[in-house]
Amino acid sequence: MIVKNFLAANPFFDAYIHSDLLGKLIFIGLVILSIATWVILIHKVWLTFQARKKSAQFFQTFQHHKNSPLNLECDPSGLRKTPNPFLTLYLVLKKHTIDILNKNRRFGQQNGDSNHISYLSPSDVDFVEAHLMTTVASQTKNLEKNLFILSTITSLAPFLGLLGTVWGILTTFSELQAQSSGSTHQMVLGGLSLALATTVLGLIDAIPALIGYNYLKNAIRDFETEMEGFANEILASVEMQYRKVDVR
Repeated sequence: MIVKNFLAANPFFDAYIHSDLLGKLIFIGLVILSIATWVILIHKVWLTFQARKKSAQFFQTFQHHKNSPLNLECDPSGLRKTPNPFLTLYLVLKKHTIDILNKNRRFGQQNGDSNHISYLSPSDVDFVEAHLMTTVASQTKNLEKNLFILSTITSLAPFLGLLGTVWGILTTFSELQAQSSGSTHQMVLGGLSLALATTVLGLIDAIPALIGYNYLKNAIRDFETEMEGFANEILASVEMQYRKVDVR
């Protein structure tokens, strides 16, 4: 009984009940946009929070192994569930650095230097840096995935609400011309409720989508700067340990 009374007193439900087929489709479309907004918004906020949290934890771990950057053992299995961009950057650095060091060692042995100590040349460092920057761009792209839906809803929802407004007013005047004056009052109220309800729903959809989109874009952009800084730091640590010093 309480639910029934609530629905009866709800202006959105009342407007939906008294609207025609197109009006109902507009209502359903606006509800779908609202659901999509909150699902994407909550998921992306949680994903960004987890990425920054795990990256901060890994940063603290790396600080204790800064003097031996390639000796840090990591388990990449958890990356499938929640992203850890700092760990991903470190794994990329470690893989390519070890590959280059092994290649340089084999090359030195082929030249007859059995005691050859492997170093990184400046071109090797640039090669690893390029892979790190590519990884930063890839991690940023993953965090921004599906954000375009929020920006689309920001623009689409008010226009869909405006369509409902125009359609409600149009149907109201159309029925005023076709019906007798006895039922005029009810028809006017029904048409205006459709017009106003869709406008409100459109704004209710667009406002959180706009706020969420701007928040996530700024948060991801700031985190991208942090990823670039961490990439430069781990690269500098490896370079300090393995780059050959030119002595003249």
